[in-house]
Amino acid sequence: MTASTERPHVLVVFTDQQRWDSTGVHGNPLELTPNFDRVAAAGTHAFNAYTCQPVCLPARSSVQTGRFATETGCFTNGGCLRPDEKTLGHWFREAGYRTGYIGKWHLCREDPVPPACRSGYDDWLGSNVLEFSSDAYRAVTYDGDGRPVHLPGYRVDALTDAAIRYVDAHRREPFFLMLSLLEPHHQNHRDEYAAPEGYRERYTGRWTPPDLAAAGAAGSAAWQLGGYWGIVKRIDEAFGRLLDALRSLDLSERTIVLFTADHGNHFKTRNGEYKRSCHDGCTRIPFALAGPGFRGGGRRTELVSLVDVAPTLLDACGLPVPPTVQGRSLLPLVQRRPAAPWREEAFIQISETQVGRAIRTARWKYAVHAPDRHPWKDAFAERYVEQFLYDMEADPYEQHNLAGLETLADVSADLRARLVRCIREFEGRDAAVEPAPARKAGQSYSPRCAPDALAYP
Repeated sequence: MTASTERPHVLVVFTDQQRWDSTGVHGNPLELTPNFDRVAAAGTHAFNAYTCQPVCLPARSSVQTGRFATETGCFTNGGCLRPDEKTLGHWFREAGYRTGYIGKWHLCREDPVPPACRSGYDDWLGSNVLEFSSDAYRAVTYDGDGRPVHLPGYRVDALTDAAIRYVDAHRREPFFLMLSLLEPHHQNHRDEYAAPEGYRERYTGRWTPPDLAAAGAAGSAAWQLGGYWGIVKRIDEAFGRLLDALRSLDLSERTIVLFTADHGNHFKTRNGEYKRSCHDGCTRIPFALAGPGFRGGGRRTELVSLVDVAPTLLDACGLPVPPTVQGRSLLPLVQRRPAAPWREEAFIQISETQVGRAIRTARWKYAVHAPDRHPWKDAFAERYVEQFLYDMEADPYEQHNLAGLETLADVSADLRARLVRCIREFEGRDAAVEPAPARKAGQSYSPRCAPDALAYP
């Protein structure tokens, strides 16, 4: 038996700023994601998946390490993953896998990314901040020697083509490949969702998610959503080509495939940009697994976090999960093996707009902020103030903030205690949470919200 048949290959497709409801399995009516939907139906679909930090670099640090962003030191986009921080690249390489990385890295302060900052990946075709080094039809990455590589085609296709070439070249040895797309993130210098030619027109004015529709003229969805949906469509087409390549190379049955995103997108409806808030628009993400260990897993409704990516992939390949990892493997859930009870909250850290914390439970969203802490300089706070409380069953689009309502005082007290426990468990420190001002039904509460303009410190 060869090494490649003994151990599964692993392929991770990681998108940037993709909402959960861009997918058909989450109710999008535009038929944008038939390939993702097929994987979710035949494999394992984490229906309630959340980012652990709704901003690019912190979320990426958590995917690579299985640890929360405050613990890696990467709690803002100005951070840098320490060279001695163990990652998926290290763990799989040490287990004898060939490790490859293609696309956006965003865990460093340099471009090209120096070898010491590539976190254990053998093969490299990446850019630290791809939105700065390239454009929609000018995909520029850097190879392992730091030389610029211009890839032909629309950027999603260009990077996917590179991934297909990698899979073909290394199909006879166990590989771990991460394809990190920039899309559907906006192209920064134009603040535009740069869809491929002809795709924006297909979807402009077709469908608006309810949370964005409720915002009315606020935000940017009215003129940006068509391009965004067009990009999502092209991503799914590229994902389908990857799946076809695996099938044509007789690798489908031997490859674990994960498709997920770093965070979502609220289109400037919750603050002055696209993310960095507690709301589902930017914290809930698509998440589906296929291949060995995940076939027929069905829809799982447990609360899944990005910190669960690393332990899940390691466990699925029979590799030990290091004790430093804070996430948990999904495999016991999927295979219905005896395990400790699954968590009842998804814990979310927020930076750059505020020093904030939130939890999502089966029914509630509860969020706090630290008004006396700097959102770029401070990772932690000893004192937080209640900011948002949403009943996600009655108000799934988070239109009615219930924080401070006297009739929900017991609910708030329970959620407050649960959040404090999460802070203690995942950050190793104690924190106090000040309740929102008590109010009766009909009385308003205007919590301090994120600023309309963000700038690096």
